[in-house]
Amino acid sequence: MKITAIETFIVPPRWCFVKISTDEGISGWGEPVVEGRAHTVAAAVEELSDYLIGKDPQFIEDHWTVMYRGGFYRGGAIHLSAIAGLDQALWDIKGRALGVPVHALLGGKLRDRIRVYSWIGGDRPGDTARMARDCGDRGFTAVKMNGTEELQIVDSHAKVDQVLERVAAIRDEMGPDFGIGIDFHGRVHRPMAKILARELEPFRLMFIEEPVLSEHAEALKEIANHSATPIALGERLYSRWDFKKILQEGYVDIVQPDPSHSGGITETRKIAAMAEAYDVAVALHCPLGPIALAANLQLDAVCYNAFIQEQSLGIHYNTGNDLLDYITDRSVFHYEDGHVAIPDGPGLGIEVNEEAVRRAAKEGHRWRNPVWRHADGSFAEW
Repeated sequence: MKITAIETFIVPPRWCFVKISTDEGISGWGEPVVEGRAHTVAAAVEELSDYLIGKDPQFIEDHWTVMYRGGFYRGGAIHLSAIAGLDQALWDIKGRALGVPVHALLGGKLRDRIRVYSWIGGDRPGDTARMARDCGDRGFTAVKMNGTEELQIVDSHAKVDQVLERVAAIRDEMGPDFGIGIDFHGRVHRPMAKILARELEPFRLMFIEEPVLSEHAEALKEIANHSATPIALGERLYSRWDFKKILQEGYVDIVQPDPSHSGGITETRKIAAMAEAYDVAVALHCPLGPIALAANLQLDAVCYNAFIQEQSLGIHYNTGNDLLDYITDRSVFHYEDGHVAIPDGPGLGIEVNEEAVRRAAKEGHRWRNPVWRHADGSFAEW
């Protein structure tokens, strides 16, 4: 079997898909994207295709190694995200060629389903208690929300009180056992992160996500001293080498690699195994499309320390197109009792609606995250 063609598709709302075709008529799909840099990643995929076209797609580990190590400059969001989508598509091809799901090739699943959570509140969180109730009524047992609006490096306690009021409203509405994840989204700097972590402690949160940016990871130990709430981090880390110090230093309780950013199935499996050795949980990051979610679920099936899965159905970014619009069998992601079943179909376990993808790619997108500013005119982290 030989790879004959590699195509990328920029599709709404903010995604990039890749299709790898072979001379035996078996194709595989992946989702290589950096949100807001989709065209840049597509260009990186095109560059990597020079190596892959003509190769046997079944030698995934070797292809990953060459795509990563074969360039003098390596790593980072663009490079690893391009590799990620190609890697997902190669696993999809291999599973389809053998007639088995990817998780069967990774040793067989150790769970049949995994808990999922739903996003609420939007970029600037509001009306969160009502949204949490709606999610609960639809069967979800956990939600995640942005905790704050923009925060200065040192800001007012009035903004802290707003965060507490929103979380308290959800806890009052949903009861003591409903899962609540609070994403600081890198908007919060060390001085305010310590305060927020301490003040949120009584609400029995599922986790605090990205309490500071990954580049300020040395602050995590100090933040942890102010709260027993589990700390999650990792959507802006891209390889096992990025996660190495985070795990060695005991900075986090939950790692959140994104298999569309962190080198695909091949690399993310290794990151999860590293985390397991440090007794750290995995909650894969996935505010993306159906191919990304399918790849995530194949990993959830085989990673012992995976405990919950992000998914993007109805997320505030998905205007015009949503998670289920690009697959032929929408029931494959069937949510029940706050869980989703692990797909058992061949490859990634989904069937991409190629006609819908090609039609949407004619529209494309130029999604960019907003640029925020503080009241004094200075740049604010989004």
